[in-house]
Amino acid sequence: MTATTDGTGAHPPRAAEAGHSTIAEPLPAAAGAAKTHEAAERATARAVEHLLSRQDEQGWWKGDLETNVTMDAEDLLLRQFLGIRDEETTRRAARWIRSQQRPDGTWATFHGGPAELSATVEAYVALRLAGDDPDAPHMAAASAWVRGQGGIAATRVFTRIWLALFGWWSWDDLPELPPEIIYLPKWFPLNIYTFGCWARQTIVPLTIVAAHRPVRPAPFVLDELHTDPRRPSPPRPLAPAASWDGFFQRLDKALHLYRRLPIGALRRSAVNSAARWIIERQENDGCWGGIQPPAVYSIIALHLLGYDLDHPVLRAGLESLDRFAVPRENGEARMIEACQSPVWDTCLAAVALVDAGVAPDHPALVKAADWMLDEQVLRSGDWAVRRPELPPGGWAFEFHNDNYPDIDDTAEVILALRRIAHPDRERIGTAIRRAARWTLGMQSKNGAWGAFDADNTSKFPNRLPFCDFGEVVDPPSADVTAHVVEMLSVLGKEHDPRTRRGITWLLAEQEPSGAWFGRWGVNYLYGTGSVVPALVAAGLPVAHPAIRRAVDWLFGVQNPDGGWGEDLRSYRDPEWIGRGASTASQTAWALMALLAAGERESEAVARGVAWLADTQREDGSWDEPYFTGTGFPWDFSINYHLYRQVFPLTALGRYLHGEPFAADRARERRES
Repeated sequence: MTATTDGTGAHPPRAAEAGHSTIAEPLPAAAGAAKTHEAAERATARAVEHLLSRQDEQGWWKGDLETNVTMDAEDLLLRQFLGIRDEETTRRAARWIRSQQRPDGTWATFHGGPAELSATVEAYVALRLAGDDPDAPHMAAASAWVRGQGGIAATRVFTRIWLALFGWWSWDDLPELPPEIIYLPKWFPLNIYTFGCWARQTIVPLTIVAAHRPVRPAPFVLDELHTDPRRPSPPRPLAPAASWDGFFQRLDKALHLYRRLPIGALRRSAVNSAARWIIERQENDGCWGGIQPPAVYSIIALHLLGYDLDHPVLRAGLESLDRFAVPRENGEARMIEACQSPVWDTCLAAVALVDAGVAPDHPALVKAADWMLDEQVLRSGDWAVRRPELPPGGWAFEFHNDNYPDIDDTAEVILALRRIAHPDRERIGTAIRRAARWTLGMQSKNGAWGAFDADNTSKFPNRLPFCDFGEVVDPPSADVTAHVVEMLSVLGKEHDPRTRRGITWLLAEQEPSGAWFGRWGVNYLYGTGSVVPALVAAGLPVAHPAIRRAVDWLFGVQNPDGGWGEDLRSYRDPEWIGRGASTASQTAWALMALLAAGERESEAVARGVAWLADTQREDGSWDEPYFTGTGFPWDFSINYHLYRQVFPLTALGRYLHGEPFAADRARERRES
């Protein structure tokens, strides 16, 4: 079964409707099991060799983090705004952008996905910067489609901000974002700490940009992207005043009025406070939070305040963005990563290798442990606003991000360190104790865990007219909570009341279908693949009704080819839930859940293992063009290039060697 790739939105057949694939002459059960086991052993050996070969000499792993062409377009727009765009960078970026264009002239935000308006507008403008003729067939097709979708006026706020920087859109027609919000007290519903950390880091510099409303000379006009160039921003009716949308729309109008006569001293003070806030959060590598949006807007904001490009803050910031560039097409093209994932990739790679049978004291694993230990964050960050008395001890996602360690990485790093036989056991133990204490302290009131903050659950930020670019708060999720529950159970804390509250929350979050929603991976396959192993690790019997419902759901959504897949459209359209082209990472997630649930001898597991073995490449890797990672559900999707390596290896290893920590847990329960 394959998902459609033409953007028509047509649905693939359900697995139950298509039926399972059959073998003309079925092998006897014993012979079939032996053949599957042998195939798994061969695939595992090749995958281990491949993964070990990809380790950096410092001990970390990092796969490319692919998103969409808005990263590349905005990089060119930033360089144009700063006056540093050069011909070579432009040529290579444009080549990559063109390579991602769909046959109908548009751009999508994930492989095989439908056309997306804002991505298409930004890509088109970037190619205009590169010199592409607007009358060329690929450009004319794009602009015609944009006009058909409502033109620039229908794009997201971020796209229109980029265009306003060059006068292609009016600042008056953008939501107001006053810098005075930096002074809103922490108890106020819309203070900056009610936003998720990624949104907070972006909004603060944008308040400075919005206060200055800069306009650089536009190198060309964009009339072809308006439905009516004489009325580029047609008026939109307001929502009813009694609705939340109507309230915030009218609040925005009031803020526009305030902008005309701001309190001068207050505004100057707010801008300066916002600038200090930004500079205090610049990381040692020059970036902000290790992600692209805060970095580009922070650079623009500080430049508007008089920081020249040779200033150490801006020089380091620009150098950090250059490190996000990944060569493509033998160096002829240039792709910009939105972020980098070395801590996440390294802990997942270490778990996969140990699960696959690599000796826990293997030099590669010890080196990985040393690197992870050095990356532990031992100072406070924004998370301490809600937990001021909590000692630090987590891990971040990126190379440098001491301000924003996250709970998901921390849980998985602990699981990895527990698996590695490091010679300095006291150092390992100290790091794990610090991290577990920090993680427990970050539990939200409802018993679950979010990614970066505790109790970041306000309903107001997502209602702001400005916030149309994706999720802007960080509520608890099933996948993060599951990883924490699994980690705490491995540490012997499965009976701790805080762990039990997490388990209770997870059981309540199960969908009627038997699946769990996936916040940071696509989607119900990721959520279910995270939760089932965690619940079993915490002591739930495999016969528990929640486990059996999950197993039945996984059986029902297996593809005829033996794999599993789920399209990103499942975030918006229930018809896509559990449906999509088979992928290596999603097949692995399903197998990890089924193996934890005691289904090793089932036909579904045998077929899933066979699919992984059959689709493996000669070099031990797997190919996976589909996006299985999630930044914001539906709005921002990620293809983690190492997912296709680490998760299949983990699943194959657990098929061959059993569940991790099973013997330890059994012994501990006997002794207790």
